[in-house]
Amino acid sequence: MNPPNDTQAPAIQVIERMFALLDVLAEQPDPVPLKLLSERTGLHPSTAHRILNDLTLGRYVDRPEPGCYRLGMRLLELGNLVKARLDVREAALAPMRELHRLTHQPVNLSMRQGDEIVYIERAYSERSGMQVVRAIGGRAPLHLTSVGKLFLAHDDPQRVRAYATRTGLAGHTRNSITDVQRLERELNQIRHSALSRDEEELELGVRCMAAGIFDDQGKLVAGLSISAPSDRLEESWAERVRDTASQISSSLGYRQGAVPRHGAR
Repeated sequence: MNPPNDTQAPAIQVIERMFALLDVLAEQPDPVPLKLLSERTGLHPSTAHRILNDLTLGRYVDRPEPGCYRLGMRLLELGNLVKARLDVREAALAPMRELHRLTHQPVNLSMRQGDEIVYIERAYSERSGMQVVRAIGGRAPLHLTSVGKLFLAHDDPQRVRAYATRTGLAGHTRNSITDVQRLERELNQIRHSALSRDEEELELGVRCMAAGIFDDQGKLVAGLSISAPSDRLEESWAERVRDTASQISSSLGYRQGAVPRHGAR
């Protein structure tokens, strides 16, 4: 019998066996016969049958037909409770602090609100010398920020054009993107690289790089970014930013290979 993945075996043997049965059921889209469950877990059929009966009583397992089992509705109910309690800020804070420890630059967490991004969390140290620190609650236009461009890249072309019309793509610096065709080219690059940049477009002397954070439905819900003085931003950080954003997404239930939902607001 195989113990549950990525964890030590439980101290109580029957719980270890229960985990093994649930893991096998989770791997199969259709009801699983008792014989297959017994073979996959290494449990004697009578032992597996007793445990499955108890799980059925608790609605953790369903028995749609005699001798066949599938995961039960109680697991869905509990999963929805967990999902409702997940908070992107809570999931992001520890990975953000680790990324700051590795780069010694401020790490920001931002979300979209209408035509702007708003900074909702940050990780930085006052002892790290000169840094670009964004105030929590601060706002900035989508097209001038690395995180904002992530959200535009996940909009469909019509919405991007509508955003450009509403805002006029007003610039803040000589590097700001104020032309819709140029913006569309950059958004296309972001879709391919899964990394967005701000090359002194919001503020001269400041560069940023960002990656998206996705929920369990594949929806872009936030962006993780590093902001640094232009001469301090290192290209080697790009992979770390992507990896950290991916770690946070996994904490929110996102699974690699899921198709992101474009155009969601």
